[in-house]
Amino acid sequence: MRQFLDFEKPVAELENKIDELRQMTDPEGVNIEEETARLSDKAEKHLRTIYAKLTPWQKVQVARHAQRPHTQDYIGRLITDFTPLAGDRLFGDDKAIIGGIGRFDGMPVVVIGTERGSDLETRLQHNFGMARPEGYRKAQRLMKMAGQFKLPILTFIDTAGAWPGIDAEQRGQAEAIARSIATCFDAPVPLIATVIGEGGSGGAVALGAGDRVLMLEHAIYSVISPEACASILWRDPKQASTAAETLRLTAQDLKRLGLIDQIIPEPVGGAQRDPAAAMDAVRGVLGAMLKDLLPLAAEKLKELRREKFLAMGREALH
Repeated sequence: MRQFLDFEKPVAELENKIDELRQMTDPEGVNIEEETARLSDKAEKHLRTIYAKLTPWQKVQVARHAQRPHTQDYIGRLITDFTPLAGDRLFGDDKAIIGGIGRFDGMPVVVIGTERGSDLETRLQHNFGMARPEGYRKAQRLMKMAGQFKLPILTFIDTAGAWPGIDAEQRGQAEAIARSIATCFDAPVPLIATVIGEGGSGGAVALGAGDRVLMLEHAIYSVISPEACASILWRDPKQASTAAETLRLTAQDLKRLGLIDQIIPEPVGGAQRDPAAAMDAVRGVLGAMLKDLLPLAAEKLKELRREKFLAMGREALH
């Protein structure tokens, strides 16, 4: 059953009317086919109008939509012969980060991503996509393995941030994130990072220091969540919408600032309305990016990757 956001209420009302018409057994002179077509067209126009002028806070809500495709969905759609790999070989396995080996359009690749889960049971299993140190150390292990076997790396990012619990701090959360970023920079193979939903804080950057950083049209990427930012700056989490404006966290803002490389268009109404189309759009962009990066030598890849991120800092100082 489709879940609607608050600002989608006009569309929800129209689509509910369409459902009611389709269930009518005695239409009493109403041409159901014509009426549903008329209402469907009206709903489509409303949806286009709404999504053409989303505010940053509304984009936050879309990025977090429970029915958006998650990392496991992308793996299922884009990767064949996938073999999951578990554990960091130091402490244990963290299911907030999933990864393994598979084939993307026939090409062997290593895939790593944060997984939120799709219902209460799987969200608890994956800790809502918030990884502990062993998750980032698993990612490091898979990236090093990719380098050893000369396999391109695809990362999918969808997390509110790293797990902030005491247990994570005790096991070296900050060190694990920092070393994961360093491992990204040192990878001798192409690394493409895609923000498919919410890219929150260091927990996202740990998988995001790639040769190319992509974002879906309604994804977000920021150093802190709007709610946490509002709590710190205004002592009021209800100011989250204001914080979202200030953080410049939308794909459009980040592309304008030169912090990401490309925005991948989503179906009208967001990826949650047509997950297959959204994932196929990602497939097309990933294929084109890999084609550009694969001919580059390992040292050239690392040089360009480091220069790309150093340039962001230099630009910020001007």
